[in-house]
Amino acid sequence: MRRLAFVAFVALAFPGAAFAHASLEHTGPSFRQRLENAPQRVWLKFDQDVKALTNSIQVYTSRGDIVSLPARNEHNEHYVDAALRRALPADAYTVRWHVISGDGHVISGVYTFGVRVAAPPPTEAFGASGPTRTEDVVRWLYFLSLALLVGGVGFRLLVVRAPLPARAEKRFYALTGLAALATLNLGIVGFVLRAEDALQLPFGRLLYGDLSAIVGTRFGQAFIAMTLGFALVTAFLFLSWLIDRPALLWPAFLLGLAFVSGLSLSGHSAADAGSSWKSELADWVHLSAACIWIGGLVQLATVVLPLAPELRRAAFLRFSTLATVLVALLIAAGTYLSILRLPHPHDLWTTRYGHVLLVKLGLVVLALGWGGLHRLIAVPEIARGG
Repeated sequence: MRRLAFVAFVALAFPGAAFAHASLEHTGPSFRQRLENAPQRVWLKFDQDVKALTNSIQVYTSRGDIVSLPARNEHNEHYVDAALRRALPADAYTVRWHVISGDGHVISGVYTFGVRVAAPPPTEAFGASGPTRTEDVVRWLYFLSLALLVGGVGFRLLVVRAPLPARAEKRFYALTGLAALATLNLGIVGFVLRAEDALQLPFGRLLYGDLSAIVGTRFGQAFIAMTLGFALVTAFLFLSWLIDRPALLWPAFLLGLAFVSGLSLSGHSAADAGSSWKSELADWVHLSAACIWIGGLVQLATVVLPLAPELRRAAFLRFSTLATVLVALLIAAGTYLSILRLPHPHDLWTTRYGHVLLVKLGLVVLALGWGGLHRLIAVPEIARGG
């Protein structure tokens, strides 16, 4: 967060320094272009004069071999080009570049192209390590914030329905408001970490990195759509609180459910082999059901039970019925996705996804056991007025 605050401060306090550097306009080959014939050189065109270094353009094979010669821009200072050592064989290639802008800043970027094969997205370019442990933690925190936001608002609309006491209403808006802010900030942190890995840059130089190639990927498009979408969700949520109009929670809830699909449209269910609209839909159902279930549990435990005693019985019974449906959807969608991604039983203990799935299955079994106990004992007792 300190790094993000620093970026915002620099951009606001020194706008000329933040935006006066050169920008990449065109490339050859172009971003993720598939070529049938090998190119003889790689070139970059900028909107301002730039200074090229001998290693300003480096072209890597999928195995990490450099196939480019020293870069130059003697003839036109808007252009930088580098000849290739030989005719490139069929392969996916990564172009990593950096030049000195007219304002003295080093600007950098990365993109891919393929010769007779499809090019990978920049987030999977040579040199990118893939999701790190830090990114995994940020992703889980992002999901938790989504659950507290979307599930919390859904619980208020689908389960509570009636007006809450003042203290309970204040806590509801505090929890969902913090979750909304966390969703926006964690989304930005996740994008920065992914871009930092793809460009292979220290954070100080990422401020002047060219992110256009990453923005054009499924991940980048989902980041933009979800950031704008959840900003709108946050606006409806805070407007509902400020003017005391709970009806405005409906557009917040429906928009939140809609933009949760950004994770499904940019993740494994959309990009892996065998993915289709059915896998994307199943993933969205899985995420949405989990969000409403987890967010609802938190609201029940922290808002209704301690602060709204007159609503406890009705809320508990309604949520129990809703949770049964949500868990059924969660298991059905999760089973379909597991079979799709892990066609063989041994994949459970030989793949990274299988390891994660085993942990999730353990947690689900515990949750189902606890929920079944409540369904068989607590719900009938409460229904009888106990």
